[in-house]
Amino acid sequence: QVQLVESGGGLVQAGGSLRLSCAASGRTFITYAMGWFRQAPGKDREFVAAIGWNGGSTYYGDSVKGRFTISRDNAESTVYLQMISLKPEDTAVYYCAARRFTTSQAVQAYEYWGQGTQVTVSS
Repeated sequence: QVQLVESGGGLVQAGGSLRLSCAASGRTFITYAMGWFRQAPGKDREFVAAIGWNGGSTYYGDSVKGRFTISRDNAESTVYLQMISLKPEDTAVYYCAARRFTTSQAVQAYEYWGQGTQVTVSS
């Protein structure tokens, strides 16, 4: 089992940057593909980014391509989401998620979820 704890959220002005972190417990972190999702009030949870077990493959949602970068440090069992050029529409609770081996953009494909961290972008 994997436990995930996100951090790094906060309030930022439009055009600003934030870096989210997700620390994972357990010694098998390297066997998990990791994803970031977000959910705004009244909306479905949305795929943001995903990364394979060795960081060699990354995927992004259309709305964040070119602005967000996902990365991972397997030695630290941590996955990151660097966000730049933030927009008010990026405001949401951001969730880290894990699934065995292969990446996916589907919410239902992920087995483990963090508690979420709030990102608020003011205009």
